Amino acid sequence: MNGAELLLGADALARHGSRTALICDEERVSFAELAGRVGAAAGVLEDLGLRPGERLLILMRDTPDMAVAWLAALRIGAVAVALNPKLAASELQHVAEDSSARLAIVDECLAASPFSAIAEITASEFRVRAQRRAAAPALPLAAEAPAFMLYSSGTTGHPKGIVHAHRSIAAVGGAFRRIGIGAGDCVLTTSKHFFAYGLEHGLLATLAAGAASVLHPDWPDAGAVIELVSRHRPAAMFSVPTIYRRLLAEPRASLAPLRSVRRFVSAGERLSRPLVEQWQSAVGAELLNLYGMSETFCACMMTPPGTSDGLRTGVPFDTIDVELRDARGDPPLPGEPGILWVRHPAQASGYANLPRESQAQFRDGWFCSRDLFSRDAEGHYIHQGRTDELVKIAGQWVHPGELEEIAALETAVSEAACVPVPDADGLERLALFVTAKVAAGEAERAVREACERLPRHKRPKWVRAVEELPRTATGKVQRYKLREILARELAAKD
Repeated sequence: MNGAELLLGADALARHGSRTALICDEERVSFAELAGRVGAAAGVLEDLGLRPGERLLILMRDTPDMAVAWLAALRIGAVAVALNPKLAASELQHVAEDSSARLAIVDECLAASPFSAIAEITASEFRVRAQRRAAAPALPLAAEAPAFMLYSSGTTGHPKGIVHAHRSIAAVGGAFRRIGIGAGDCVLTTSKHFFAYGLEHGLLATLAAGAASVLHPDWPDAGAVIELVSRHRPAAMFSVPTIYRRLLAEPRASLAPLRSVRRFVSAGERLSRPLVEQWQSAVGAELLNLYGMSETFCACMMTPPGTSDGLRTGVPFDTIDVELRDARGDPPLPGEPGILWVRHPAQASGYANLPRESQAQFRDGWFCSRDLFSRDAEGHYIHQGRTDELVKIAGQWVHPGELEEIAALETAVSEAACVPVPDADGLERLALFVTAKVAAGEAERAVREACERLPRHKRPKWVRAVEELPRTATGKVQRYKLREILARELAAKD
């Protein structure tokens, strides 16, 4: 088995060879052309001394060249490691050392490379060499052979490396099948390809389905998304709540091109009922929730069309097993949420170089997500937050997500994030941060009044309006940075 051959081999080309695979600015690449470029690039990697099992770092923007390099690594049995260009130099160096990388391909338009101890080639030089190279054959591999590594987004500490096998490539596209995306369709994914969500739905699933993927080299803002939709009229758009909120902040008339999109999908962070309702009102379309994680690579569950309410996370795909367990590993009591355990055909076997963490979360073929879920009478799973986000206030457990939902319902608020912060006595208290649609003081007052309806132990001690919530490149809120904001404020008052 070879993941690159599965997507671009003779069987795939017989079905889709003449179809467009990638669209980037004015460039259109057919499946047949992409297969030829991947074969030639694989030969260049061999010329550079890359061998089966060795790691290739790819620090590139989302372009056809990046897709070619990533797939070429798989073709010769090497391991592709796509990197976030926005990582700090120290984090990039950590990934290089943690992955034991042999070689790096770096876009010259990015900042100076931090890699000092490994061989390196620029993306343009790599492309020029490939134009003169004959194709290298695809290496037959075991299904369990390593194919690529993902590094977790690193909201706390260093990113963790997750090795996925070639069998993971065969599992892509569960969301496409659920919403009816297939050969000849066009798909726009705003998340980047170093991230599991973007890699699956913006490259691998489209190739597997015979669909075309719209690539955007830069980090998309609302204006760029509207322009891409207007120009390419995708059948589906995969994005994150942050992008959908930014689109809703645009003049209503400018959203008219979005009405041509059949399906909108959201992942990366929790949706909310207000966002789903506002999107329906502005665009006339349903916003579907998708849930997955780097450890399973492919998505796990999704709200079926016609069922999205902003609260339901979804129903598992047919090939995926899920269980809810309590802290002891038993089924939760009736009406109580449980920790989601997943058994997925694309699941990793553990974390690279982290045996203790691997043992804690990967057991007997199952992965512990550490996410709390409940299940409604219709079989829909509903995300309740992270087990490590629970906070004990005045001897009682509180989930910060409950306060975030209450704040998000206020018309004066765009987004909300709640974090525990120790007070002057060292006791945990809650700080609620919001971004305001109106004056900051007005948003803060509205949130305080809404929270007065809660039991006293659940009320936030601090409510602060900020210009924007700090996020990782994948859209996750960096809660430690919010704690730092308040800590600096409190220290200044002492």
